[in-house]
Amino acid sequence: MSSKEEDNMGALTALEIKILPILEKENDLIKVAEKTGLKDIEVQRAAQWLLNKGLAELSKKETETIALETNGLNYKKNGFPEKTLLKILTTGPKTGVECQITITKEELNASIGILKRNRAINIEKKGNDLIFSITKEGNGFLNKETEVDKFIKKDFPLLFNKLKKEEQLIAKELLQRKNILRKDKKTTWFAKLTEKGKKLSKKTDSSVKYEDKLTSTMLKSGSWKNTKFRSYDVESKVPKINRGRKHFVNESVEYIKSIWLEMGFEEMEGAQVQSAFWDLDSLFVPQDHPARELQDTFYLEKTAKLRKELLKKIKAVHENGGDTGSKGWETKYSEDIAKQTLLRTHTTVISARTISKLKKEELPKKFFIVGKVFRNEALDWKHLFEFQQVEGIVVDPNGTFAQLKGYLKEFFGKMGYTDVRIRPAYFPYTEPSAEAEAYNPHRKQWVEMGGCGIFRPEVTKTLLGFECPVLAWGLGMERIISAYHNINDLREIYKNDIEQLRNAKTFLK
Repeated sequence: MSSKEEDNMGALTALEIKILPILEKENDLIKVAEKTGLKDIEVQRAAQWLLNKGLAELSKKETETIALETNGLNYKKNGFPEKTLLKILTTGPKTGVECQITITKEELNASIGILKRNRAINIEKKGNDLIFSITKEGNGFLNKETEVDKFIKKDFPLLFNKLKKEEQLIAKELLQRKNILRKDKKTTWFAKLTEKGKKLSKKTDSSVKYEDKLTSTMLKSGSWKNTKFRSYDVESKVPKINRGRKHFVNESVEYIKSIWLEMGFEEMEGAQVQSAFWDLDSLFVPQDHPARELQDTFYLEKTAKLRKELLKKIKAVHENGGDTGSKGWETKYSEDIAKQTLLRTHTTVISARTISKLKKEELPKKFFIVGKVFRNEALDWKHLFEFQQVEGIVVDPNGTFAQLKGYLKEFFGKMGYTDVRIRPAYFPYTEPSAEAEAYNPHRKQWVEMGGCGIFRPEVTKTLLGFECPVLAWGLGMERIISAYHNINDLREIYKNDIEQLRNAKTFLK
């Protein structure tokens, strides 16, 4: 044996050395286990190691077998309950209760359907009970050995794909009945030596022992000098290990946060349960706006306590514009509607709360939040009822719409988008208002990513106490990340498919 071949032998484990010569003549791993006296799992493990070293090739064959369950064993011995029922009826008509002395209620119900199809029984209703009697055809059915009777007498288990077409239909019918048959899937593994494996197999000497470890006893006695140690092949392929990782949605949230932090933004925080006052009224959304209705908003039972001073200002803005120079909505403002609580419909409510706490001498300021919002709407490929919104505001006396476009262009560029457009739109709390859209090459259409604009004076002057440009945007995160993950239906993002989670790409900073 050459030194190279000896090195190859030394890289094999004891299990590999044991099965290697057997695989020259036998490929079925179950039979290899029988011939070597090893356990099935030991043979499978050794075959996998040989595969990793390029010494063997593995293949598998999947087969379906059918076996008898408890009722099946009973019916094989005593016959099916439909035949038992007919035997009972040969002595005269019987009620359902009388029949159940011999067969169960479940068996009776199954038998009725089979016997009615074969016109073997008559059924009459008498009061609250049914009366069963046998027909002429029933006597013939009783004395005839059916194909089902023949099938149950076969030697089980049976290979399903080896059955005749008629027998497969019988098996499928019996599988639908309780505890007669069960279907099992069996996987048989085969290993075939490669040319490299065959050459090494001819040189295999099972009498040569290779040690796995260097022990203190070997060192003390000096026996290690004459001991052959198993070498470790660091180049052989090993099975992929699926390590734990964060959900790709959480990874996306962290990546998006890092973008805004790098651009000098501060992160905002706020509760998911808000009052209608903060979520809608403070943003100058009219109290009769369609979005407030139950089909768009998740309302809760409790009511909120409101700040009287701010409530008075918001009420005035809605009814007559207050001191903003606006006419407002010129409708009566309801404090009861304002006190309603709901699951926030957007993260813009957090922007409103943040603005209300700012002082003039603190400006300019930039804030963002990535958080869950809730919309009571039907699911489809581009709509979810619960999703993450990417919210941002820039409170700057010198802020312009051009700066707003610049921030969004920078953000979408870092998210991998090149085809982005901003087009005019309408929102109650911004003027001018716009929508950011990105092109979806799979759907071959532009997809709305979210709204943006500059807050109206009815919002800023009321909350800040003075007029100041506030650039604002609210974007749907799931729509933004779907293209990166090759997802064309937003519903797939949260389906928790294990392969999707393992193979999802990570955003690179």
